[in-house]
Amino acid sequence: MPGFGGVGSLMLEYGPAGLLAAQGHRVVLPDFRGYGDSAKPRDFVAGYPPDVLADDGIALVEQLGLGDGEYDLAGYSLGARVVVRMLARGAMPGRAVVAGQGLAKVSGPQGGGANHRVLTALVNGIAIEPDSPDARTAQAISQSGADPRVMLHVLDSLVPTPEAALRLITVPTLVAIGDQDERADADLLATLLPNAEFVRVPGDHGSAFAAPELATAILTFLAEH
Repeated sequence: MPGFGGVGSLMLEYGPAGLLAAQGHRVVLPDFRGYGDSAKPRDFVAGYPPDVLADDGIALVEQLGLGDGEYDLAGYSLGARVVVRMLARGAMPGRAVVAGQGLAKVSGPQGGGANHRVLTALVNGIAIEPDSPDARTAQAISQSGADPRVMLHVLDSLVPTPEAALRLITVPTLVAIGDQDERADADLLATLLPNAEFVRVPGDHGSAFAAPELATAILTFLAEH
């Protein structure tokens, strides 16, 4: 599952999905609700209820007719958070990959931070300081073509996964993080998952996504489990 922005094609173009497919894995790359080719409900109350991205993921597994152990789940950044939510709610893939995400983002307050601040400014017409990090984030959002109001409601729909729930997830899971990623507590996330392996790959939060080492780590993990 993709990160913030929610377009599955980015995982094929820049991430490890292409290599996974080339190695014979069937790869399904969903666009999150509100992004890309997926539905973009305009009823922001009914269309983006709490945990809706996990709801959609579970519904997709059911629509594909996949039973317990007949599929794998993988996600990067926000996608990894959704994978964790699906696992906590009872999804039973054979294996899972949680990449580009740490414990605080998974179990702590959801939806805040710079993205929420920038989206709120865009929706409400609040000026953003030129040449600031927020301005660069705003530019990236504008270039993506996504609706800031939709993106804001998606962020507001996110639900935390408590540490107690993490300890109950027994699916073999690879937790991967860039060695320069600010989410430095990914190792703590791996420690809480009873059947997890942890790996660092080169790069920060953006560049680790495209690092060949990430694809290699995923392929190795899948082969060993």
